[in-house]
Amino acid sequence: MAEGPTSQSGAPEPGDRPPAPADGPPRGDLGRRLRRRRVELGLSREEVAARAGMAEAYVAHLEQHSTAAPDSGTLLRLAGALRTSPQELGGGYAGLPSGLGQASRDPRFGELGEQECRELLSTHGIGRFAISTEGAPLVLPVNYSVVDDAIVFRTREGSALTRGFDREVAFEVDRVDDAFSEGWSVLVRGTARAVTDPGEAQRLTQRAYSAPWAGGGRDLWVRIEPVAYTGRRIEAG
Repeated sequence: MAEGPTSQSGAPEPGDRPPAPADGPPRGDLGRRLRRRRVELGLSREEVAARAGMAEAYVAHLEQHSTAAPDSGTLLRLAGALRTSPQELGGGYAGLPSGLGQASRDPRFGELGEQECRELLSTHGIGRFAISTEGAPLVLPVNYSVVDDAIVFRTREGSALTRGFDREVAFEVDRVDDAFSEGWSVLVRGTARAVTDPGEAQRLTQRAYSAPWAGGGRDLWVRIEPVAYTGRRIEAG
């Protein structure tokens, strides 16, 4: 049986359907954004391909080849399949804050219950650790994990974060989808404490979602036991 056509670069065209290569790590900016977005939506490459009307092998090619350069029509189809914008998928908003999109005409605004707040919080990512100091409020971003319903992250001895130990603090997480003018935020209150037990610290290290992005020997675990959750969601009308 004859093989399907390919582009001049040797990459499969969007409509071809050769066997998809084994899933591997994404390469290049487009590949990483494509892979991250479909994982956020819980979609397989096959499902993305079906939504976009292209071959699964071509979706795999875009994820795994750093030199992949789809045309604007292909990028638009992929963005539609992934419920985002071509600019977001292509990295046009890189380095800019979330929330640049326009508000929808008839947004729906609602409160989140505790269970939904817990579920959103447990997806991990970047959160904001907020404390009140004698000089002024202090808000610092950290990448965190949720272990046994507690918010945990690492810092270093003497960092500004340690000023919140044994005090009530706030921890905030949010997500904004500029393409659809939707988003949510979760705010948690609790007491921050340093983890001093070596066995507990080792257990958190084994179960943590990721290491601190900042690096630099941040091996002091911080644990926040939530006592109150509040959350809000806004959706396009």
